[in-house]
Amino acid sequence: MEFKIGRINLNAVAQGVGGLVFGNDDQAAAKEDRQYSYNVLVGHKSRISGFLLRLSLSQDIGGLNLGQIYVERCLDRISNGVLAEDRHAAMTELQSIVAESHQAQLAFGAMGFPVIMSVLKEERADVEMVRGALETLIGALTPLDSAGRLKNELQPSLMNSDLLSRESDNISLLLSLLSEDDFYVRYYTLQLLTSLLTNSPHRLQEAILATPRGLTRLMDMLMDREVIRNEALLLLTYLTREAEEIQKIVVFEGGFEKIFAIVKEEGGSEGGVVVQDCIELLNNLLRNNTSNQILLRETVGIEPLISILKLRKGSAYNFTQQKTVNLLSVLEAIRLLLVGGAEADAAKDANGVTNQTFLAQNKVLDSLLMLGVESRWAPVAIRSLALHCIGELIARHPQNLDAIVRKLIGEEPHTEPALNAILRIILQTSDIQESIAADYVLKCFCERNPDGQAILTSTVNPQSSISAHDVFDKDVHIPFGSMLLHSLTVCDSENDLEICCRAANVLSHLLKDNLQCKERVLQIELEASGPSLVASEPLMHRVVKYLAISSSTKNIEVEEEMGSQDLYMKPIILRLLIIWLADSPSAVRCFLSSPAHLTYLIELLSSPTTSIFIHGLAATLLGECVIYNKGGDGSRDAFMVVDAISQRIGLTAYFHKFEAMRKSPIFAASGSKAHLSKPPSRSTSSEAVGPSDIPDEDQNRDGGGSLKLDHPLLHLVFDPAFVNFVKRLEPNIRESVVDLFSHPKNNVAIVPAMLEQKNGENDKDYIARLRLFVEKQCNEIQDLLGRNAALAEDLAKTNGRGEMSADGSGSSGRDRVQVENLRRELMESRQRIENLVVEKTKLESEASTYRQMVGKIESDLKSLSDAYNSLEQANFRLEAETKALRSGQGHNLPDLEAVRADAREEAERDSEAELNDLLVCLGQEQSKVERLSARLMELGEDVDSLLEGIGDEAEAGLPDEEEEE
Repeated sequence: MEFKIGRINLNAVAQGVGGLVFGNDDQAAAKEDRQYSYNVLVGHKSRISGFLLRLSLSQDIGGLNLGQIYVERCLDRISNGVLAEDRHAAMTELQSIVAESHQAQLAFGAMGFPVIMSVLKEERADVEMVRGALETLIGALTPLDSAGRLKNELQPSLMNSDLLSRESDNISLLLSLLSEDDFYVRYYTLQLLTSLLTNSPHRLQEAILATPRGLTRLMDMLMDREVIRNEALLLLTYLTREAEEIQKIVVFEGGFEKIFAIVKEEGGSEGGVVVQDCIELLNNLLRNNTSNQILLRETVGIEPLISILKLRKGSAYNFTQQKTVNLLSVLEAIRLLLVGGAEADAAKDANGVTNQTFLAQNKVLDSLLMLGVESRWAPVAIRSLALHCIGELIARHPQNLDAIVRKLIGEEPHTEPALNAILRIILQTSDIQESIAADYVLKCFCERNPDGQAILTSTVNPQSSISAHDVFDKDVHIPFGSMLLHSLTVCDSENDLEICCRAANVLSHLLKDNLQCKERVLQIELEASGPSLVASEPLMHRVVKYLAISSSTKNIEVEEEMGSQDLYMKPIILRLLIIWLADSPSAVRCFLSSPAHLTYLIELLSSPTTSIFIHGLAATLLGECVIYNKGGDGSRDAFMVVDAISQRIGLTAYFHKFEAMRKSPIFAASGSKAHLSKPPSRSTSSEAVGPSDIPDEDQNRDGGGSLKLDHPLLHLVFDPAFVNFVKRLEPNIRESVVDLFSHPKNNVAIVPAMLEQKNGENDKDYIARLRLFVEKQCNEIQDLLGRNAALAEDLAKTNGRGEMSADGSGSSGRDRVQVENLRRELMESRQRIENLVVEKTKLESEASTYRQMVGKIESDLKSLSDAYNSLEQANFRLEAETKALRSGQGHNLPDLEAVRADAREEAERDSEAELNDLLVCLGQEQSKVERLSARLMELGEDVDSLLEGIGDEAEAGLPDEEEEE
């Protein structure tokens, strides 16, 4: 800038300025010098040094601010001046001082707007005066450097914007200037409206809507000369960010056609910042606006938007910063179309599906795969956003899901399925955002797509011939599942452990809500790693092993080297196990088949160094082992898990893990949609593609060096669907655990038939079995009493609200619990004694009945013995008679000896049969007597005294028999 200074007394000026800065002992001289400096500065018509001007205007003369006096004088010359040159000079001076001084801006806001607006309204013919007035307004609304000023000090630019926008007539007047023929008038008007929009956006939007043909004039500026077009484009971009009514008017005024015409004229994605402004304006028109999206499809179509993504030959490897920003803006527009309308819009889903169909028909998938998968030379920001768009394109759309399954990338003969290439990106990339975006594609592919899950799961087969190099070699054709399984099961270093975690997250997508896939993967057997007693182990056991490795002492020691890996590795593996065990009793049975798994989970819950959300995930996994446990094995059933929880952790502490996780910031913030990078604008274009897009490990730490809980992969773990699943699962876990704890499993089933004596069972075995049954029942009762006492004690400790009572009521509550337990035990003992007394009475009654039966049998035996003796006597008598007859008539009688022998044999046969029957009866009765004797002896009765009378009766009968013989 060139300054022209006339003949002035520079020495006096220097003395005056020096007195202002350093002070002057002679007050009269100082005042004279100030007055002289003032006269020189205000009287000269040319611009002078900015430093001297600002320094002088910041001082006061006689209590009056020099800037205020100067602005007032300039305004007076503009409004009351006679000569046009003098008025033009005054406008130039006013413009200069307002653009450089805070005090001048304040003074102008207090008195300048009526004068300047009068010039714009009444002096349209004087183009130079109108230009100066517009430049002056721009200077009054432009913030100056605030260095060295108070933080809460009034900002003149904001105040002036408020004053100018307060009158809607002022905005209408400015919009009318857009119809002027002068180039600079239109240009300065657009700049002024842009500055006004920056400081007072809502008032300007309302004023423009209230002005007839206000937006029409702005839209006409898009067809003006390049400089004016660019300013109008920037102004419309600001206006359409939030004002839905303005968005609709812009579209009806042909906004889409004009935007794509400018983009084509500027060279598409190879264009400059104008292309970026056009796409940003397009995004403002499409964002959460279903009607505008429908108009785009039915008027211009989607093809012009997709054509911007197509890379020209020769430029596919060249990505400048501006080209990257342009492509990011186009990808953001496609993402907005795929998302659909606003959240509250009922037609959002239908509109989104229609957009998916239209975009797929225009072959947008090819362009997205080129940018996101094939173009490894493209910046990471472009690849990540392109992958995210692929996920939105195929989500819940059957035709697009089939298309990506059939899609091959690369050139013959080195082609591979698109899903395999995306999986390779997940496992291979070193950028977290790109890995998350690629994982999002597979998540969208598996969501509500059981057939797709089954296709991918069917390829999960162990292949020992695959090496780590083959997984990352594009020329080696490896099935999707084999590549995933190899990455999941090879863990020789920390880097392999990170790859294992990424593969585990992919596996969780394949298993989610699909029992068939869970059973299929559950049957996979792997070769046992390291020394082991078994030749193979299930895949689930290997996953749990890596979970233990990720939290081992070794990994804790190298936490500084691993960065933030330990922050997300355990949550990812725990998330996989939670999804795997959900609604799958066989998965729960496999998990609990190793006792070490339950022990490790309990240790993880009890560890004081473990984070809150890991505690919560471990508690959820342990709860699934309860509610989905259908096994009958006593060592692995739900009762065993609940017992382990109550003994090692305590129910109160266990349930507190859920509450702590639910209150954690990351869990509470996960209800929002996935975090996406802010769409690049002109003000953020440098950051959009800069190093800030690449997460640094140091960025995940707070000032003290500890890890912050905002790692991107943690947001991947706690996505809204998973968080809602855990929230729905928590009440079921609480109810099941409390129910099982308060109603433990009966070790002995009480069946009435089992209390009866079995056939062939002697009394001793029967009594022993009854005693064992009673002991088991007593043990179960004691266990139940202990559980109830523990619950009551927890309730007394927490005073029913989770806090200890202040008056010591907790200890008195425990005393009452103990007294109640003793009282119950005493009542149960009395009941058992009464039951034993009743049983003893019953046994004594049975013994008396048996004694009566024995007496009757002995009486029958005595009668039989008497009959036998009578038979013997009759036999002797016959023998005597036979001898007498033989001695008298021996020669005529038959052989008496033979007759007697025959009769004796017949009698012996009869008596022998009756004797055998009697012996059998005696044997049976003797066994009963022995059993009753043993039972009576156990009951404390004297058996000898009871049988004493019976023995005497038997001994008394024996001599008679001997005498009769």
